[in-house]
Amino acid sequence: MSTVRPAAVAGYFYPAEAGALARNVSALLAGARPVVGATTAPKAIIVPHAGYVYSGPVAARAYAALQCARDRIRRVVLLGPTHRVPVRGLAVPAAVAFASPLGIVPLDRDAIAGLADLPQVVVSDRVHADEHSLEVHLPFLQRVVAEFRLVPLAVGHASPAEVAEVLDRLWGGTDTLIVVSSDLSHYLPYAVARDVDRQTVDAILHLDAVLDHEQACGGTAVNGLLLAARRRELQPRLLDLRNSGDTAGDRNRVVGYCSIAFDEALHHDDA
Repeated sequence: MSTVRPAAVAGYFYPAEAGALARNVSALLAGARPVVGATTAPKAIIVPHAGYVYSGPVAARAYAALQCARDRIRRVVLLGPTHRVPVRGLAVPAAVAFASPLGIVPLDRDAIAGLADLPQVVVSDRVHADEHSLEVHLPFLQRVVAEFRLVPLAVGHASPAEVAEVLDRLWGGTDTLIVVSSDLSHYLPYAVARDVDRQTVDAILHLDAVLDHEQACGGTAVNGLLLAARRRELQPRLLDLRNSGDTAGDRNRVVGYCSIAFDEALHHDDA
């Protein structure tokens, strides 16, 4: 039976009413500082997944960088950590689409079927049902990409190499965007978090796949992306690094956020 996964955190992490949500996302994108020196959209991005009032301005920096590829991107591979239901490996849903207040996002069932032979990939609607780390990105994607199919992957207990193998299978061409959903440190004092998160970002910018879940809750997926990025000579670029103390929270216990773009290397024969 064909199913559509309904939005689980609308009205909690972001506005539930379509008009209010569209205005919210548009305002966040409009407030994103211009991406200096970027002439093409990144191949991959790391973006945070907290409530929009907290991490929305940081996420918007990465999504604003995609607007030049609005009509080119046709598939989005979206990876985020599991917060509620543990799973061994990477879970894909049996559903045929995900819903957000802005409409229905069809899944790329052919691409998902192409992962069936990988032992680390499992099918589970239960893992996806209440997971926010993927859902919160749909409204941004719906505003910046004209039309796309989604490959949602909820990342549980897996190795970076297993994640990288899945990414290699889905890599595609310039019509495929990879989005990795991750916040950084959690509930540290403001000044401590700034230092810890800066070290984490430095590791990412050096493509060092050594992050643990204290540094980044989506560390497994981030590490997998870094392995793939190193092999494919992607160039990481920091777009934004802040925490909830900079956006909408107090500074006693903050959550860190970053947006990082990964650009494909420009070879001489591409110039």
